[in-house]
Amino acid sequence: MQQRLSPGTALLLAVPPLLWAGNAVVGRVVRDLVSPMTLNFIRWLLAFIVLLPFAASMISPKSPLWAHWKRFTVLGLLGIGCYNAFQYLALQTSTPVNVTLVGSSMPLWMLATGTLCFGAKVTARQLFGAALSMLGVLFVLSRGHWEQLAALRLVPGDLYMMLATISWAFYSWMLSRTTEPAEARRDWASFLMAQMVFGLAWSAAFAAGEWSLTDAHIDWGWPLAAALVFITLGPALLAYRCWGLGVQRAGPQTAGFFSNLTPLFAALLSAAFLGEVPQWFHGAAFILIVGGIWVSSRR
Repeated sequence: MQQRLSPGTALLLAVPPLLWAGNAVVGRVVRDLVSPMTLNFIRWLLAFIVLLPFAASMISPKSPLWAHWKRFTVLGLLGIGCYNAFQYLALQTSTPVNVTLVGSSMPLWMLATGTLCFGAKVTARQLFGAALSMLGVLFVLSRGHWEQLAALRLVPGDLYMMLATISWAFYSWMLSRTTEPAEARRDWASFLMAQMVFGLAWSAAFAAGEWSLTDAHIDWGWPLAAALVFITLGPALLAYRCWGLGVQRAGPQTAGFFSNLTPLFAALLSAAFLGEVPQWFHGAAFILIVGGIWVSSRR
């Protein structure tokens, strides 16, 4: 862990923010088609089915998973049961722009979590890198005009996104602390399956509570089916694979700065869907965000 940030590792850590940006847009689009906890459960159920042929040994009685069930129960709760459930819940009342704004606080939560709970030290370079990355996020949100920031309004959904961000910070730090045997991490499918077994149970419990206590609903159709295919293969499987490997290579503090690429990717995806040409502030934001990553990751 905590190796020098290589181009390959940087690419690994850049893929998840791109997929998360798409996840925020898709989650907002289908908010009227399916309840948030139900969406999270179906997403992970499909991911479990897709991954099962590649990692069935992880759920066998002789699997090393069961000896470390407490660790994987917490990983499943934070990374699978809570993070996306809170995000989909946030998108019921908040916009993708606001959600990515709140999510851009990830580097700060990474630094705080590491310092308070995992004994990590925060350097002046990391704080400066966080400031540069946050400045890049503000460039995207303000569209290059700072007075537009005053028009942003936070809603209750933003609190759910804050909880999601904190959950992901703890999840990332736990990923960096390897305590399970090598067999459990021998390949990405096995390790993700180990988390998914317990995370799917948490997701099912939350979805059951949603149907029991709220006006839960689901409207099947091609739009929802297409959304489920994307969030299952992209944000659920590919993003988790890239993020887990990237965190192990670069460390959670450096990885956390890459989450600030999400608002930039969200703006670019929105521009693509709306047919708008990217503006100068997108380039300026990219330079600032990447600059923050470079500064924070230097030794």
